[in-house]
Amino acid sequence: MVNEQIVNRLKPYSDVIIFMVTLLVANYFWKFTVMGDEDGVQEMVTWFGLDITAPFSWMSRHIAARVYWLVSLVNDSVIMRGDHVVGFPNGHGSSIVWGCSGLKQLFIWLCLMLTVRGGWKHKLWFIPLGAIVCHGFNILRIALITLFLENHPDWFPVLHDYIFKYLFYGLMFLMWVWFVEGIRGPQRQSAQKSQ
Repeated sequence: MVNEQIVNRLKPYSDVIIFMVTLLVANYFWKFTVMGDEDGVQEMVTWFGLDITAPFSWMSRHIAARVYWLVSLVNDSVIMRGDHVVGFPNGHGSSIVWGCSGLKQLFIWLCLMLTVRGGWKHKLWFIPLGAIVCHGFNILRIALITLFLENHPDWFPVLHDYIFKYLFYGLMFLMWVWFVEGIRGPQRQSAQKSQ
């Protein structure tokens, strides 16, 4: 009887609970299975001991090139050092390492969309759309951090570890809400009315 009351009280929040549990499980699964040096010194990235460095290296170079292009639109003094460092003549800038690739966020986005209730008809186009939005936000995030670092290198921990990290997860939550309320929602309501 008590369990039934708890289940009934939590039922309206079931989607949000699934979101939070999926976010936490996916995040910690990634943290404990994908290994590499967060500072970018170690080149190799592994998953359960298997070398998965190639997609991370490619994505880091790709992101760095896009960040360089974006930053150069507003600051023509930006320079590219090697294939993954975007900086300025004063020595400040961003090193786009494997952790900046956005692949973790794409993995979490996929997990969120696989666990949310809804038809595959909509998920098949919404998952790639969300991945494109996440990728674009990741490039914008790193470009903005890079721009701030030119004159405020001491802001990096706050910008990277707090502000933009949580904005990224907030963006995923908003896209998820859009799917649940705007895309999946009407479909569910019309199905209930027809019964």
